[in-house]
Amino acid sequence: MAISIPGKVIVFDYGEVISVTPSDEDRAALTELAGGDPHVFWPAYWRHRDALDQGTLSIQSYWRGIERELGETWGDAKIHRLWLADFRSWLTIDHDTLQVLLDLKEGGTRMALLSNAGRDFGSYFRHGTLGDLFEKVFVSGELGTIKPSPEIFEHVLSELGVTPEQTVFIDNKEANVRGAEALGIAGHVFVSPSGLRAYLEGLGS
Repeated sequence: MAISIPGKVIVFDYGEVISVTPSDEDRAALTELAGGDPHVFWPAYWRHRDALDQGTLSIQSYWRGIERELGETWGDAKIHRLWLADFRSWLTIDHDTLQVLLDLKEGGTRMALLSNAGRDFGSYFRHGTLGDLFEKVFVSGELGTIKPSPEIFEHVLSELGVTPEQTVFIDNKEANVRGAEALGIAGHVFVSPSGLRAYLEGLGS
């Protein structure tokens, strides 16, 4: 069923909103490939993620940092395999959220994507089938700043040519939604596709 929200641009996060959380199998495959202690791997994986998403740390440097913390010695081929396993783990789309996006598209509602992600995701977002749904795609690693900084939201507003009052932001992380709301952007903390649908249909009614 089409969802029409005239006069608004709906800006979506990607990870764990449009995509599903990497599975236990995905996580196990990554830690097995990395070797070392998983209790060291995962804190290191997340500790350096903001720098990777902000574009201040290269993919190679990101994985080398984890390598050092684990006390491992990885060849270049191992780095490539780790990157590929990690990248692939974030590509599975939630079918119910996708249907919400398709219904918004059918209703003529303007949409954009704003993701805290490394530069390597830019091509996938823009040139995969998701790119057909969005007016513009914004990737933090290309912009040098991450959510919830005011600068990234201000950049999005400027590029889309809209005011905060004309914008709605969807993210699974409350801190990011609150950052948008601080600028006057309406926000919704994503919990489930059904909750998202209900929220958006309410805006359109």
